[in-house]
Amino acid sequence: MPSPRQARSYTHFRPRLTWALLVVALIGVPSLSWAQEEVKVSAAQMQTLGIRLVHPISSRTDLTLPYPAQIVIPMPQLWVVSTPVSGMVTSLAIARGDRVDAGQPLVNLESPSFVSLQREYLQAFSQEVLAAQQLKRNTELFDGKAVPQRVLETSQAEARQASIAVAEKRQMLRLSGLSDAAIARLTSETAIVATMSVAARQQATVIDILVSPGQRIEQAAPLVKLARLSVLWAEIAIPASNIHAIRPGARVEIEGYAVPGKVILVSETTDSATQTVLVRAEVPNSGELRPGQTAAVRIGFISVGESAWEIPYSALVRRGDKASVFVAIEGGFRLLPVTLIAEDQEHVVISGVISDKDEVAVSGTAALRGILLRLGASE
Repeated sequence: MPSPRQARSYTHFRPRLTWALLVVALIGVPSLSWAQEEVKVSAAQMQTLGIRLVHPISSRTDLTLPYPAQIVIPMPQLWVVSTPVSGMVTSLAIARGDRVDAGQPLVNLESPSFVSLQREYLQAFSQEVLAAQQLKRNTELFDGKAVPQRVLETSQAEARQASIAVAEKRQMLRLSGLSDAAIARLTSETAIVATMSVAARQQATVIDILVSPGQRIEQAAPLVKLARLSVLWAEIAIPASNIHAIRPGARVEIEGYAVPGKVILVSETTDSATQTVLVRAEVPNSGELRPGQTAAVRIGFISVGESAWEIPYSALVRRGDKASVFVAIEGGFRLLPVTLIAEDQEHVVISGVISDKDEVAVSGTAALRGILLRLGASE
């Protein structure tokens, strides 16, 4: 009497045995070569099993099947302009999406703090003038031996401290957005103003405006988000099973866009929810690409000296992490290992020792594999 474990094993094996017997009954016992994983099948048996054949198609310019991508702004090319002083926004000189040049006003402010900066600069400038005059006078007196060296050294130190204070206040005015010409005019005319403009420091595109007229803001509050769009990123989620063929530096083509890019990152981590790996490509932007849009991209893959072929998805035979196809040979089929490059719901791109003259089974593969598995072939 069989043990419970033997009974369970027999129960589990019985459907497989039934299937194998059904195949044998339909087509007879095929001739098998386990070392090469070949199965002999006649033309009549192929018709009975519903086996259909196709020729592999050469994959276009060694590129993968299309993957969806998101066009984004590279983080190093994105920055925020903040206010150097506290105050109130009086007006905006730009709108979202505008292109701005270096020195172009972005936001106009009314600021008591700006008034204080100008006043402090003028006071420091006056102190520097007085210190310079005192130093000149004491130098003449020292030369005439009318004052000791200690008085001259004190005047020299005071003049230096006054120059440092002026340099500090002048730099504060530059940080607030005043040009050297405006600072020179302030120095000569002593014309203090209460309004100021925050300007762009380089050519860019306005991505977002973070304030509105009438809003009171503190020092260092963000005003406008700018970016350079001359180069963009295409971020692509690649199934983890396909990632082995993609390497940094690979060519990237965006459908409908003439200028190719290149892969600059293949992430070392896998998204646990989607089982995809992030691939990032850098693409020169001629103005046709826009951040936020989606696109279809093809990526150049690394093939080990073999050609790449496109076949229907149904032709692929998976065995763990390995992939194979049934290639027609005289009197039957051989299960040939291939390298999976890319896949979608309808097609796969593979590389291997096949050609467009070969014929690959795209239906009836379950029956062929069942013969190999259930009549002694090992996986």
